[in-house]
Amino acid sequence: MKNTMLAFILLFAFLSSQPLFGAAEASNDQVVDTLGKKLRADANYYILPVLPIYKCGPYDKCRSSGSSLGLANIGKTCPFDVVLVDKYQGLPLTFTPVNPKKGVIRVSTDLNIKFASRPTCLHHSMVWKLDSFNVSKRQWFVITGGVVGNPGWETIDNWFKIEKYGDAYKLVFCPSVVQSFKHVCKDVGIFVDENGNKRLALSDVPLKVKFQQA
Repeated sequence: MKNTMLAFILLFAFLSSQPLFGAAEASNDQVVDTLGKKLRADANYYILPVLPIYKCGPYDKCRSSGSSLGLANIGKTCPFDVVLVDKYQGLPLTFTPVNPKKGVIRVSTDLNIKFASRPTCLHHSMVWKLDSFNVSKRQWFVITGGVVGNPGWETIDNWFKIEKYGDAYKLVFCPSVVQSFKHVCKDVGIFVDENGNKRLALSDVPLKVKFQQA
């Protein structure tokens, strides 16, 4: 009898310490656009840098200088580099989470970023990827030519994340699709080259951004 009671007590303690079967884990926060609406995988967006650059008009009213993201062929024909362009509406993009069944984009989640326009280079996609390390400039640049989905060793350079950053967001390259893979893990910022091109690159200073539906 004593043994039966002891076994019951131990079983009760074990069950009490375990989560209920089928209980949902806490989800990461949803990413929202400039209107406070949830970012969705089936919609197009502009990535708008939040920069401390303003032009002031009459009566001290100021407006943003209007920078956005586009493409440039820097030092090569293809694939194109992702760059920040001043006074430019930018190219619309889509976000595809690692689990394509999840229609809502959440922070700290692996995803692919793709320009929604037609490819500018034959046989090269518009999906973002991290280029090989540029020895001369000692930088990792963000270019196009990646693939959507198929998480694994071969596609490790194609995965980015959106993280909360103050009252806005930042882009991060820190893929977790391959847990055992030791890779670089850093914010995405801006590198200005000798020709004045503002290239997206891994940086200690993140580019602060917001998202606007196209």
